Amino acid sequence: MNWRAIRALMRKDLLTVRRSPAVMLPLIILPVILIVVLPAGLGLAARLLPEAIANETSDLQQLLESLPPSVQEQMVGLSGGDSVMIAMLVYLFVPMYLIVPMMVSAVIAADSFVGERERKTLEALLHTPLTDTELLLAKMLSSWTAALAVTLVTFILYSLVVNLVGWQAMGGPFFPNLTWLLLVFWVAPAVAGLGLAVTVLISSRVKTFQEASQLGGIVVLPIVILMVAQLAGIVFLGPAITLVLGAVIWVIDTGLLWFGVKTFRREELLARQ
Repeated sequence: MNWRAIRALMRKDLLTVRRSPAVMLPLIILPVILIVVLPAGLGLAARLLPEAIANETSDLQQLLESLPPSVQEQMVGLSGGDSVMIAMLVYLFVPMYLIVPMMVSAVIAADSFVGERERKTLEALLHTPLTDTELLLAKMLSSWTAALAVTLVTFILYSLVVNLVGWQAMGGPFFPNLTWLLLVFWVAPAVAGLGLAVTVLISSRVKTFQEASQLGGIVVLPIVILMVAQLAGIVFLGPAITLVLGAVIWVIDTGLLWFGVKTFRREELLARQ
């Protein structure tokens, strides 16, 4: 492996991403909304309208009763509004957080080959001394490392926001818990790998960034299903299930990486220009 050339291509891709508004805007706006605005809004509502939240969220109250006993014990003594707020921020928002690494890796990966084609730099790139495997690996690693960086930053911001809005109810800092640590350092990297692997395979076969983004958006569907299942009380992402979920996604990632290496041919990209 020519790691020096791989790192050089990664740096070039990341610099290109920073200069592209079409790529940067989704990377900034969506995480801010999901990780800062929604939690802060929920916390503010719990402070200003606690009784309204408790009275208007009967479905959520039923959901709280379906949570594991260990979770319910942590909310003993809290008001209805505070219980809903803590349950949402600490437990029910868990699947939603996975949208961040999935989305970031998918958006950057969508720009990987399609962006080169639209910028008329694909032919020069494909004539570099990198092998097909090295070229594919560089494209994937640039998306993956960027997704991990954004995921870590958003986790830090989310932790600050959650502890801030829940400080009065919980009497001090209480976040993150074990499930969230496993989510960030075990599941999120796997989810980022899944998003980029699927999207790179797609983007190497379409002609525009918009096409790649639209098709790559399909990978968010499993996260949405997981969110619905958690809200419906069908599944609860505790530490054990989070570990298993991460392991399953890593296995899928390995299969997609193997498939990508076996099927990627730069000659086909040149033929599609």
